[in-house]
Amino acid sequence: MTSIYRTPAGRDTIRRWCEQQFTGWSTPHERRVIRAHGHDTHLLTAGAGPVTVVFVAGDRFSTAAYLPLLTALARQYRVVAADIPGQPGLSSDAADVAGGGLAWYGRWLAEVVEEATSGPVVTFGHSFGGAVTLAAEHPRVSGTVTVAPGGLCRLKVTPRVLLAFLGWLAWPRAASSLRLLRLLSAPGRTPRAELVEWMTLVARHARPVSTDDLVPAATRRAPVVVASGDHDVFLPPDRLRAAAEQRLQAGVDIVPAAGHLVTDEHPDTLAALVGRLVD
Repeated sequence: MTSIYRTPAGRDTIRRWCEQQFTGWSTPHERRVIRAHGHDTHLLTAGAGPVTVVFVAGDRFSTAAYLPLLTALARQYRVVAADIPGQPGLSSDAADVAGGGLAWYGRWLAEVVEEATSGPVVTFGHSFGGAVTLAAEHPRVSGTVTVAPGGLCRLKVTPRVLLAFLGWLAWPRAASSLRLLRLLSAPGRTPRAELVEWMTLVARHARPVSTDDLVPAATRRAPVVVASGDHDVFLPPDRLRAAAEQRLQAGVDIVPAAGHLVTDEHPDTLAALVGRLVD
């Protein structure tokens, strides 16, 4: 099996970082590994309630990088957060999972829902994770919150963002990670030190796999809430609104003073969107 990690030592370094984040997290939680769509899948469970929120992280991110958002969600709901196979984190590090495209990830998430939940479910995804939630169908899923979602349109990549991204890959250090994260944040925002550290480790040690497939238009049966930051460099509000209307027949909640990392900037605002579907 080909690994997404450059070396076994790099894999261990990234997994150790995730373990350390969970050890220091004040919210009571449990962790386990299940088999979903043929791959080991790490699940983090926290909170309680009749509704379960199944969370999926974005490209190059793991569950451990979303603790502010997961804290906000766990105050009101049972939360199950799954690391995507083929992405850095605590799930399978196989590099061959993207061959099936977005449909593969949708089936993977449906198996996570089947294995890890028993009552009503709201799926919640950010960025690439948002595309995965839109591709997944399961009878227990009563709605989806998709934040700054991939899969609705091609992302806008400006020369400034491209240069920062290439610099981050070529020179993986704190300065290049901070430069990229600042572009993904709202103006004036300083990214968390933990995110800077995470991005540096990912650039040094991992080659994640994902897909840029688009979600087929007009296939959603469960209600969906789409949200994004007003300063999202990848998904400017007008571009996202047009794509959401075309593919989902849905409007978009634009969060003020937020960038692509709105999940880190306004976790309570996003957690409140789940209530709209639950109500």
